[in-house]
Amino acid sequence: MVFPRFLENSFWSMRATVDLWGAAGTAPPLGLLTVAALLPPHWAVRLVDRNAAEVTEADLAWADMVMTGGMLPQRTDTLAVIDLARRHVIPVVVGGPDPMSCPEAYGRADFRVLGEAEGLIERFIDAWERGERAGTFDTAKFSADVTTSPVPRFDLVDFRNYLYVGVQFSRGCPFSCEFCDIIELYGRNPRSKTNDQMLAELQRLYDLGHRGHVDFVDDNLIGNKKALRRFLPVLEAWQRERGYPFLFSTEASINLADDLPLLALMKACNFFVVFVGIESPDSDTLIATSKKQNTRRDLADGVHTIYRAGIFVVAGFIVGFDTEKPGTAEAMIDCIRTTSIPVAMVGLLTALPNTRLRRRLEAEGRLLPDPDEVPADQCTGGLNFRPLRPRADVLADYRSILSTVYAPEAFFERLRDVGRRLDRPTFPVRLYPRLVLRDLRLFARLIWRFTVTLPHLRRPFWRTLLDVARHNPRAVEPVVMMMAMYLHLGPFAATVGQRLGEMIADCAIRPEPEPIAAPKRPPAAVAEVRPNDGKSPRVGSERSPDTAA
Repeated sequence: MVFPRFLENSFWSMRATVDLWGAAGTAPPLGLLTVAALLPPHWAVRLVDRNAAEVTEADLAWADMVMTGGMLPQRTDTLAVIDLARRHVIPVVVGGPDPMSCPEAYGRADFRVLGEAEGLIERFIDAWERGERAGTFDTAKFSADVTTSPVPRFDLVDFRNYLYVGVQFSRGCPFSCEFCDIIELYGRNPRSKTNDQMLAELQRLYDLGHRGHVDFVDDNLIGNKKALRRFLPVLEAWQRERGYPFLFSTEASINLADDLPLLALMKACNFFVVFVGIESPDSDTLIATSKKQNTRRDLADGVHTIYRAGIFVVAGFIVGFDTEKPGTAEAMIDCIRTTSIPVAMVGLLTALPNTRLRRRLEAEGRLLPDPDEVPADQCTGGLNFRPLRPRADVLADYRSILSTVYAPEAFFERLRDVGRRLDRPTFPVRLYPRLVLRDLRLFARLIWRFTVTLPHLRRPFWRTLLDVARHNPRAVEPVVMMMAMYLHLGPFAATVGQRLGEMIADCAIRPEPEPIAAPKRPPAAVAEVRPNDGKSPRVGSERSPDTAA
């Protein structure tokens, strides 16, 4: 099993943070680990994560088959892995979210397994054992029974190579964001695992020696609140019995802030961070993109409510919507400032394959030629269509947002505010000497980086660290984590800003045709909200996990 490389210079690579940790990547490939657990027990499996290691000649000489696949930002390396296997005359199997969305891009693979693994991989196994060496296997969408999903093969992973480990409770999201592909892949009716399944996965991680950060990779953890409410009390009891060995992160919609009892349960389980898709502070934009759930509250109040539950917020923002007006950059900067969100993932709107946005823009004749020709990080590879505003204006707004929110003074000011607001719980945590030594070494490296290697950050670093230590010492750990993230985010924002300058200059040299007028569409065509039957296609979130076959 070969997990392809992500694009090196992307928001989520967190390269400087990974290097500080002494790791090789952010998280192991949960999708491949799940597929590995579904394979026959007599099949010997070897995992190579190309983000952490190279595939060697010895690996290829050992293998009868190569299985690979992943997401759109991995497409370039997935195709390279396919070519590598074929050069060694080894049958190659491809699957995952991007092959599911764009199977035509993976025609060079011998096998294409296009769907969720549970209930599908058995057909491929039967074909292989009959002697077949090529074929395409797919299944009805959203038909996988996740209650049959086995404990992933975490034993194939060296945890020291990663910042955290992922698990999955549910698949799907009940909302209908036009720009996202989650419900096209996993449906609008979130399907959840049983409590016993989840405890078995966490126990396996515990038995293998993992301690610390575990990420629930769900597209929307609160998509099925009924199932989550059944699970969280047993998770809290499991954590308490073992001295709280894990702290959890996840992704959820902003309406999490409306449910104080649920937030209290998450706090008791030791959730400490949640990714939220805010996208835009503009109500017209949110309504036009079918993200109405974000319009029903004051965003700053909602985010601050989550802080009071001891959970800090990482948020997604998007620039390039049709409904944007002059002042877009200032409004988004103000939103990020008033919500005090230190880690704001700001990207350019991208018409992803297999989304309502892509289909609409294609019908309007606005897609650029070969919009997926060079898969890229959305920070520099987005806007793969003709925007209604001049492209240079959109890019300039985006550059202004990045340069402002990731200026050291602005970032650390937001972080100090979070440090005072974050009401972290106190648990009777068991101390493990090796982990204490590891954390002390990491903290020493962090101090060295901010004090010696990056002297221009010395003052805001120490001011922030001393501020949280004085006013809210329980928040020191998450604040230190976010400062470690800035080692990547600050330089990354500067790199993206430089690239945006080049793109803006290119617009002056080779201007696009005049911006087209906003297309006249009936209001229903904008929202296209369909019944939540688990079958109607729609779109979900920015942080798609690699959990398909």
